[in-house]
Amino acid sequence: MHPTLSPLTPRRIALGLLCACSAGAWAQEAGTPAPATPTHSLGFNLGLASDYRYRGISQSRLRPAVSAGADYSHASGLYAGVWLSSIRWIRDGGGDAEAELDLYAGYKGSAGPVGYDVGLLRYQYPRARLAVSPDTTELYGALTYGVFTAKYSHAVTNLFGFADSKGSGYLDLSANVELGDGWSLVPHVGRQWVRRNSASSYTDYAITLNKDFGHGLVASAAVVGTNADKALYVTPSGRFTGRGALVLGLKYTF
Repeated sequence: MHPTLSPLTPRRIALGLLCACSAGAWAQEAGTPAPATPTHSLGFNLGLASDYRYRGISQSRLRPAVSAGADYSHASGLYAGVWLSSIRWIRDGGGDAEAELDLYAGYKGSAGPVGYDVGLLRYQYPRARLAVSPDTTELYGALTYGVFTAKYSHAVTNLFGFADSKGSGYLDLSANVELGDGWSLVPHVGRQWVRRNSASSYTDYAITLNKDFGHGLVASAAVVGTNADKALYVTPSGRFTGRGALVLGLKYTF
C-alpha cells in the first residue's frame, strides 16, 4: 500500500523542502490608490526529507527523498497543483516506478468561523507494472475551526495497489498551534481503512515542530509512528516501514 501525503493531500506525513515567495509591500504616496489584490498566484516548491512518510508509512524505504511541485490559486478559492517525489515502495513490491506524481484541484472557502476545503487528488506511479495498479484517485473534504482541522479522504478507485479496495477511507485530525517567532507545533492522528482488507488498516500519529526562517525557508522535525501490521508493511530486508522515527525536513517555496 501507499505508505498517506505525507497526500504525498493531504497527502499523505512526508516532510520536504518548501520554497515560498512572499510579495513585497510597496510604500504608497499620499492619495495614491493601493494596488489591486491579485486575482491569482503561482508558486513553486522544492523539498528534502530524511524519510518520505505518508499516513505514517515510509514511501522511500526509510531513506531520504526529494520532491518538487507547483501550486496555482485563484481569489475565488479555486486552486490546482502538481507534486512529484522520489519513492522506493513500488520497486520493493516488484514494480519499476521510482517516482510518485500527484495532481490535485479543489476549492477553499469559509462559512462564518468555519473554513472548508473540498477537492480531488490523483496519485500516479508511471511505469509501475504491478499486478494491481497503484494509481489512486481520492475525493477529500476538510473543515477547520480555530487551530483544529478534520479531513476525510475517500478512494473512488482501488487504494494504492490493494485489490478490490474501492471505497477505502482516511480520517485525519490535526491542529496547528502557533508558538511565536516563526515556531509552530502540529499534532496529528489519522486512521486508514482499507476496504475488504482489515488487516492492512491502521492508525498513525505524528507531532511536528516547524520553524519558519522567512524568505520561504521552513525546517521541520516530526516524531512519526503507526500501529500497522509489522508483517505487512516491510522493506525487502524485513524492516517495518511504519515504525516510530524522527523525520527531519526542509521546505522552500518560490
